[in-house]
Amino acid sequence: MFGLFKSQSAALDLTPRNCLAVGLLYCMGADGEMDEEEIGHLVSVLGRGATRQQVDAAVRYVRATQPAQFLADSSPQLRPDQRLCILLNMIDSAMSDGEAEREEQQLIMQFAQAWGLSESEMTPYFKALVAKNDRAVLDR
Repeated sequence: MFGLFKSQSAALDLTPRNCLAVGLLYCMGADGEMDEEEIGHLVSVLGRGATRQQVDAAVRYVRATQPAQFLADSSPQLRPDQRLCILLNMIDSAMSDGEAEREEQQLIMQFAQAWGLSESEMTPYFKALVAKNDRAVLDR
């Protein structure tokens, strides 16, 4: 009986912007924890128009839905350029501390494969994001 409440509380319209939030949340939680700083980063990526209610709805969805189900549900609704945008933001988020954790890498590759992007197609983007996040070059 209480399962009825779960489905209502986890309902989310899978718009491209909501899919971005969900992808980032999955990525942030891949290592088993989500810090407040990561939530702040999420809000900054989503932009000024993002509301706390939208973020809370995405968090509820992520808690109630496995990534594989999200991928199955979102794939038909997203264009290739939208999928790529979400993946690049996930990679950027994962690499923001200098190195993507193994769980984050696996999740990103799961998304890429489900969305029809090969590792070789992602490599140039990955290299660009590595260069972007290598701020040590500024001190050399």
